[in-house]
Amino acid sequence: MQPFFAQRFEKVEPSFIREILKVAANPEIISFAGGLPNPHLFPVKAIDQACQDVLREQGAAALQYAATEGFAPLRQYIADRYLTRHGMQINPDNILITSGSQQALDLLGKVLIDEAQDLIIEEPGYLGAIQAFSVYQPNFKPITLEEAGLDLTALDALLANGSNAKLLYGVPNFQNPSGVSYSRANREALAERLVRHELLMVEDDPYGELRFEGEHLPPIAKLAPNNTVLLGSFSKTVVPAFRLGWMVMPEWLRKKVTIAKQATDLHSNAFSQQVLHRFLTDNSLDAHLEKIKEVYGRQRAAMEAALARHCPPGVSYTRPEGGMFLWLTLPAHISAMALFDEAIKEKVAFVPGAPFYVRPEIKNTLRLSFSCVDEATIEEGVKRLARALQRML
Repeated sequence: MQPFFAQRFEKVEPSFIREILKVAANPEIISFAGGLPNPHLFPVKAIDQACQDVLREQGAAALQYAATEGFAPLRQYIADRYLTRHGMQINPDNILITSGSQQALDLLGKVLIDEAQDLIIEEPGYLGAIQAFSVYQPNFKPITLEEAGLDLTALDALLANGSNAKLLYGVPNFQNPSGVSYSRANREALAERLVRHELLMVEDDPYGELRFEGEHLPPIAKLAPNNTVLLGSFSKTVVPAFRLGWMVMPEWLRKKVTIAKQATDLHSNAFSQQVLHRFLTDNSLDAHLEKIKEVYGRQRAAMEAALARHCPPGVSYTRPEGGMFLWLTLPAHISAMALFDEAIKEKVAFVPGAPFYVRPEIKNTLRLSFSCVDEATIEEGVKRLARALQRML
């Protein structure tokens, strides 16, 4: 049979990071490439106990179909945590459990994006969001991500010039790929613009619980609740294999997104939701997070110190206060794609920055992940990267 595809899918590309991870899987290679949580920190014994408890107490009922919206006690737990952490009063009915926050992006694309509609996205931006939204053929409008958050002057200019954008996507906490966080002032100013211009922000927050230093900042959803869809995930804080995330929606959006979810997969894994809830109620999530933050904080510090010791002049990098990523900017004449080939010769891997940009002309950036690499290995890996870089200067 002659292959055929929907026109909207003709230009959708596979994740470039997945291709890099295949190369980085060589055990001789030190990999700073994967955006993976550290498996040594997974609460395996506690999850095992939660599985046994759910099956023993619920039996076959734990294995049945379930409501599209998600396990009600888990949704209540999420609402209670927002109240405790941020003072946000959230109706659990406005929380939808999703198959990771990645599914939430796809559902929002289905419901909210028309072909050729402007979609504002931070740049560099999360590759998974670019990929998810591309299926719906928007006209991406990138806004540069600066040290303190979005370039609001550029955003104002875009909106003043007649953009038909209704949607803005961003990761305000320890952004993937840059590690940058929006400042308090940037959040407040952005929230004001969302309301004034009747924009809806997709606030993607998988890393907000992973702050290991600095001031805790409010979600933009607290500042502009009717103009924000707030996404969260248990993949970075508990385990990714459950594929469980959520979205907090304004009430006007709830019905349509729930219908889209029903049409997609009926509901997210019901057994995993019950096991996760049991884990969360029988254990302290805060105590578990402290272990993660202690390790990630040490590893970020080790990577920063190694870069300071070994990188040649002309290389700059972000200093994230949480999350999993650090972002390097190379001298303008150096292509990170070309550097990747040299780095593999030195047996070290990273993710070149180009795929995170809508504008392909930006080529001199790269992402390093410190979450899965111990301090001694970070030191050796940065030495190898610096050797590769020296050959290109």
